[in-house]
Amino acid sequence: MKHLIVSFFIIFSLNSLAQTKNYAGNYEFKLEAGNAKFVQNLSLNPDGTFAFRSYEYHDAGIPKEINKYAKGYWKQDKKSIYFLAKASDFDEKYTLDFNNSKARFETKSPRDKSDRDIKTFIRFYDSEIFWMKGKTLYQVND
Repeated sequence: MKHLIVSFFIIFSLNSLAQTKNYAGNYEFKLEAGNAKFVQNLSLNPDGTFAFRSYEYHDAGIPKEINKYAKGYWKQDKKSIYFLAKASDFDEKYTLDFNNSKARFETKSPRDKSDRDIKTFIRFYDSEIFWMKGKTLYQVND
């Protein structure tokens, strides 16, 4: 009986680690319009940490450039990604609070045998940061 429980635990643990590696990577949103530029980068690290940067440039803006940062932890449940941050994750640079933010991971289905090019992305469906809700970030192949 002990061996059965240990075997189940090992299989479950390996399965969880494998899923995390599938989601880990760099994701980006980029928009350039006239004299304005918006870039948002999200790195989901295999160790369960994340880093986020939002960069805005407005030619006529005051200030012209705005950078916002966040960091913390992420976890997954099926295709959902949940973001968490501890008090120690905030300082003068890292001011965005991703607590209670949720995103969904989307990729081409393994059952889809067509030649269609479907990009992998994550879409935020819930966030207390109003401009993140509904935001889609596409995976960047480094």
